[in-house]
Amino acid sequence: MAKESKVMLGHKIRRLRRDLDLTQAQMAERLGLSPSYFNLIENNHRPVTVQMLLKLSQAFDIEIQAFADTEEVRLVGQLTEVFSDPLFRLSDIKKHDVRELASVAPALGEAVLELYDAYHEAQEAIRALSERVADRDKMQLLQTKAFPLEEVRDFFQAHENHFPDLEAAAEDLWQRAGLVPGDLGRGLTEHLQREHHVRVKRMPVEVMGHAIRRFDHHNRRLLLSELLPPQARTFHLAAKIGLLELDALLARIISDAGLSSDESRSLARVGLVNYFAGAVLLPYDQFFQAVRKLRYDIELLQHRFDASFEQVCHRLTTLQRPNARGVPFFLIRVDKAGNVSKRFSATPLQFARFGGACPLWNVYDAFAMPGVLHTQLAEMPDGSLYFFIARSVTKTGGGHRSPPQRFALALGCEAHHAAQLVHADGLQLDNREAAVPIGVNCRLCERLDCSQRAFPPLNHALIVDQNLRGHSAFYFKPNPSP
Repeated sequence: MAKESKVMLGHKIRRLRRDLDLTQAQMAERLGLSPSYFNLIENNHRPVTVQMLLKLSQAFDIEIQAFADTEEVRLVGQLTEVFSDPLFRLSDIKKHDVRELASVAPALGEAVLELYDAYHEAQEAIRALSERVADRDKMQLLQTKAFPLEEVRDFFQAHENHFPDLEAAAEDLWQRAGLVPGDLGRGLTEHLQREHHVRVKRMPVEVMGHAIRRFDHHNRRLLLSELLPPQARTFHLAAKIGLLELDALLARIISDAGLSSDESRSLARVGLVNYFAGAVLLPYDQFFQAVRKLRYDIELLQHRFDASFEQVCHRLTTLQRPNARGVPFFLIRVDKAGNVSKRFSATPLQFARFGGACPLWNVYDAFAMPGVLHTQLAEMPDGSLYFFIARSVTKTGGGHRSPPQRFALALGCEAHHAAQLVHADGLQLDNREAAVPIGVNCRLCERLDCSQRAFPPLNHALIVDQNLRGHSAFYFKPNPSP
């Protein structure tokens, strides 16, 4: 008789319970469990069986897919990236070794990630310091800050970029401030004046300098740069209200996150305030209903909610409320050099933490045709199919001497969700022949025949043959099957 599948999903059970505003005893009773046993499940001391998942689905009217073990998938992806480093080139680490570590000893796997992050940060600091020493006119100590940023990105991904308490706070603000669609900026401005005695003033660029938002504590004035378009001004009004009214809530969320440094906690606070501002601009219920009615038509959603393309795409990644879930999307924003400046995910797809992304991904095509929406059906190395939408976005510059910022934004989901999107109409979403074979990045991709390969994949021996040259500069010995 086959053994029943068992997985540790205590973190997801706990979040569902909090979303439903239930105590452990109340949820245990509805599942027919003792409170003590339910406590063990939440703390990952007991597994969640298939039978338990079925009970959860029936008792709370949710999809079993919501309990997909994305944490283990995330850990496997990140550990695979770590062990692809040339540092481990002499180690005989196989795929099943990585999967076993993530499954059997996830805490040990997380410790490996922390050690590698520290190692990588130290290497970057040494490299930067060497460059500064070589240029004595610029010699100064430089400390890299990549690790806090990655830690905060992992924090948002662990929550699937959804924070019910911030959603509730945004809905409460709409009620208290008497906000109305179509006149949101005026309503937020009046709320700041009425409740906080803060006046809003639009200021010329020569006064603001490089700042786009500044709070004058002494005169109780919120100063906004004239460079900001209307959607951005409304966003910053909502963000300032969040800073003034949500201090205790933000502190609790950040405390529960267990972040390791002041830099990480500060970055998380900024990210949470921005989340709140997005929830104010695009209220969950109204936005979700429009999304379903318009079939995720981003351009129409922009017009309906007077929002930017990026604001709409970002909000789409947050629609993970129980009983009102949207398509689980990921979002990434890159510049022309491939640097990632924004990353959110509610999907199993793992982003590379170090190094560039796959050049076959259509996010890079967006720079060639500014403002044009690109679509792509892609197959990952593990055989999973994804549907991508990509478009360039431009941030207003500060005049002739300060050119605009240009980014490419990619929004994507697993292909079996894409039929809900108007952008996928007419595409054969299960046609693997039409899918572009891409990867996360070269070190994590085992497509040995890829002409775009820039680095060797994990633990493949390099073949050097001066008499043989193909489209790629690399030839490898295939690894034996595990």
